[in-house]
Amino acid sequence: MAQEQVEEYLEAIYDIAGTEGAAKTTAIAKCLKVAPASVTEALQNLSEKNLVNYEPYKGASLTGEGKKIAETIKRRHRLLEVFLADVLHIKREKVHEEACRMEHTISEDTENALCRMLNAPARCPHGSPIAPCSMGVGSCSECSARTGPEFTDSGETRAAEIIPITALLPQQKGKIAFIRGDCRIVQRLSDLGLTLGTTVSVTRKAPLNGPVEVFVRRTKLAVDHTIAENIFVDASKEGIP
Repeated sequence: MAQEQVEEYLEAIYDIAGTEGAAKTTAIAKCLKVAPASVTEALQNLSEKNLVNYEPYKGASLTGEGKKIAETIKRRHRLLEVFLADVLHIKREKVHEEACRMEHTISEDTENALCRMLNAPARCPHGSPIAPCSMGVGSCSECSARTGPEFTDSGETRAAEIIPITALLPQQKGKIAFIRGDCRIVQRLSDLGLTLGTTVSVTRKAPLNGPVEVFVRRTKLAVDHTIAENIFVDASKEGIP
């Protein structure tokens, strides 16, 4: 399979399995507009590459490596949509198709440069969240400080899988690993005690994207949802008490 085809399949499985729990052959065929027999053959191939877990009649799910690739493509796609809509002023109804053509061709360096140029957008034009980069930085302001004539990418990447505070379950703890936003946002959160490496837990999430109540440094804070979704934590070590 060509790399572009591999990425298309992984992205489709990521989207379908995210809402249905498993990606059935018929659903993938409908999404990619191909014959079910072609999907079965592709899934067998991807399984051999250890990118998907596939069981006939049950569906397919992504392995850790498959999920990593799918999330990278999804991030590039949504950044490209923002670029096409906000910079090139392509009509919103056309940006998805255009981004689909471009997402397989850009490099990681271009992806990160796009993110910096667009000021690290949180969502694409359709409202879907844009995942943070995998660079070994603690904030967008730290990333921006690396740019310029003296900038060299160390290749350092973030080891932990991080999630926004808004994705934590009630009473689940996480350690702040990344803050999306400029130095003003980082300073504002720092003043509230929300700094890198700090352990936080969610005590309550208001409905309809209302404020998120977090417990940090023995204090309860009500954080606006739009701010909270830009604070990312590593929940792998803290977990649920």
